[in-house]
Amino acid sequence: MSWPLSNQNTGDVRGRRSLNTRAIVAADGGGAIGGTILTVQVGFTPVADDLYREIILDHYRRPRHRGRVDPADAVVQADNPLCGDQVDLSVRFDGDQVAEIAFDGTGCSISQAACSMLCDEVSGRSRAQAADVAHRFRAMLVEDGSPDDLGDLEALQGVRAYPVRVKCATLPCNALLQALQPAEETP
Repeated sequence: MSWPLSNQNTGDVRGRRSLNTRAIVAADGGGAIGGTILTVQVGFTPVADDLYREIILDHYRRPRHRGRVDPADAVVQADNPLCGDQVDLSVRFDGDQVAEIAFDGTGCSISQAACSMLCDEVSGRSRAQAADVAHRFRAMLVEDGSPDDLGDLEALQGVRAYPVRVKCATLPCNALLQALQPAEETP
C-alpha cells in the first residue's frame, strides 16, 4: 500500500500542516516535541492505522482459504475492470452451513486481503450469518456502518476514504452474496 497524497483528504504526510491537522505538543503545554511539529489528521490514530495496515498486508502475503473448493456447490467469478481485480469464489455447503470456502484470483492488496478476511470470517457459518457479515461489511465501507463483530475485516474500514478502493474491497463481498443465493435463484 502506498501513502495517500495530501489531496486525498487525509492530511499532508510530508510534514506540512493542512487545515485538517493538529500539532502534537508536549503535555505541559510547551513547544512541539523535540522541536519538530508533528501533524496528525483529526480522528487519525497512527497505532490503529499501523496495526490495520499490518493485518491487511498479512492477509495479502499469506492468504487464508486460497485455492478452489472441489466439488463446489457455488462458483462465482467476479471482476473489477477499473483496477483489474479478478476473483473466483467457490463454496461448498453442508445443509445451511458454509462447510468450505476458497478463492482464487489476482488483484491489488485490498481485494486479495478482503477475500482472505471474508472467507475466514464466514467459514462454518450459516448462509444467513454469512450474508449478514457481507451486508455489515458493505455497510461499514459504503454507509459508514459499525465495524463491530467483523473480525479482521475491521482493518479495511479506512478504505472508505478512497471511493475507488471501496470497489476493490467489496468485490469479494458481492461475489459471496451471489454464491449464497439458492441455486434456483442464481442467474
